[in-house]
Amino acid sequence: MSKAASLTTVLLILSFCVLSGQQDSANWVKYTPDFKFNEGLFLAFEQVRNNRPVAKSRIVTSIAYDDPDFYDRILENKKIYFFNELGVKEEVATKNIWGYSRNGVLYISLNEGFFRITILGNICHFVANLTTYSSNYGYPYSYSYPYYGFYNYGYSPYRNYPGTTSSTEMRQYIMDFKTGRVLDYNVESVEVLLMADPELHDEFANLRKKKQKQLKFLYIRKFNERNPLYFPKN
Repeated sequence: MSKAASLTTVLLILSFCVLSGQQDSANWVKYTPDFKFNEGLFLAFEQVRNNRPVAKSRIVTSIAYDDPDFYDRILENKKIYFFNELGVKEEVATKNIWGYSRNGVLYISLNEGFFRITILGNICHFVANLTTYSSNYGYPYSYSYPYYGFYNYGYSPYRNYPGTTSSTEMRQYIMDFKTGRVLDYNVESVEVLLMADPELHDEFANLRKKKQKQLKFLYIRKFNERNPLYFPKN
């Protein structure tokens, strides 16, 4: 192959790459604080990633769609009925819903409640209530963790047992937006999620333990700035 032909081939490849990149960017939108999620129920995390919830208009209910307490009221039901994209009526147990979007803001189902995700990025941060149950019959406590993470304690035998007491506290969590996995907000969890950015992870790992505790949130912010979140344009 002549030099001229080789140069032409290289230019064609480069042009194709540029065009592909332009088409790619045309189909995706970068997350910013102004980004708004489409209104509706997210049955699974994949719908969150694609910003394709079940729209309000497809939910079967007697509650007015413009009711400011629409989601609070509908989520009181054990089941929710809706029409899928093919127009077929389906039902879903409320306890199995991932979450919902209200006024463009994302809420996640966790610990038997729905909580706003306040910091959004490839690593999310939010606060949720956690209720612990204790019994006077020899078992110190029992947890309910219906989320993805290092722990998965489901049914609690002491929940309605005579002599059982409960206490509720606020807990901080982080979420991996690539998988939907929710973890406790601590040094170990932050370090695990930072592994997706080896350079930043090594920087964090080389800090003293005290500094790691102090700078957890800063490194989450750094990670999100270096690894921006994108959503498909709908």
